[in-house]
Amino acid sequence: MAVRKFSERKLTGEVLRRIRNTKNPRLKQVMTSFIRHMHAFVRDVKPTQEEWFKGIQFLTETGHWSTGMRQEFILMSDTLGVSMLVDAINYKAGAGTTESTVLGPFHREKAPQYKLGANISKKRSDGVRCLVTGSVRDRRGRAVAGAKMDVWQAGADGFYDSQKGKAMNLRGVFHTDASGRFHFYCVKPLHYPVPHDGPVGRMLTATGRHPMRPPHLHFWITAPGFRPLITHLFVKGGKYLDSDAVFGVKPDLIIDFKKNKDGVAAAHYDFVLMPDKGGKKKK
Repeated sequence: MAVRKFSERKLTGEVLRRIRNTKNPRLKQVMTSFIRHMHAFVRDVKPTQEEWFKGIQFLTETGHWSTGMRQEFILMSDTLGVSMLVDAINYKAGAGTTESTVLGPFHREKAPQYKLGANISKKRSDGVRCLVTGSVRDRRGRAVAGAKMDVWQAGADGFYDSQKGKAMNLRGVFHTDASGRFHFYCVKPLHYPVPHDGPVGRMLTATGRHPMRPPHLHFWITAPGFRPLITHLFVKGGKYLDSDAVFGVKPDLIIDFKKNKDGVAAAHYDFVLMPDKGGKKKK
């Protein structure tokens, strides 16, 4: 068989022809779009050989920085706004349901299980003690009893536990009571930088951006019959709300963290879950 004459103009079509027998329809759709967009990107930017190799080196280094305790690719996705775009496409809150936001790179499986009222902070140096109360309900206002609430946060030093070792701190799992209510103690969230000592940090610096996230508390809420909700609660008046490094702030998730009558920092929020129409199993 004769070798086809190379043609820059026809190259994209030839690459697509080579994947025409892909059996998985979704994989074929994804790869077709990826090839077309990647070829269009190269034609638009016209990188030199040296520039293209630098790009490959950047991705390679990003992979090398990724470990079981730190995921540099998630960080890259977050800081480029891709994570929020994927989230927006897949989770469209409406009819009074709570908005979602990014998972982030610091969630950990098998966090400690706590009873309501417990404190996820194990050290006084973690920060200012804070009480968080609220409820989990459906769109009609009915209580969601037994909802699983996975909670985690950074400490006053600006680090998550996984950035400092294997020991777990400032994270935990709670379940709502029969009335759908919850209450627990943590520390009042403070602003902090995303890890910026690696390739993603250099990318932020090179593009004139800061690595800061506004003060927030993470939640991952699941319950049978409802879509999993991954979201944050942001501190009203906190720094960087208008320039979050991962584009995760939504106005409806910004709440007051004020001192209560006992002088303890406190916040209250009522989560509203979306019904799960697909019948998928929950975490």
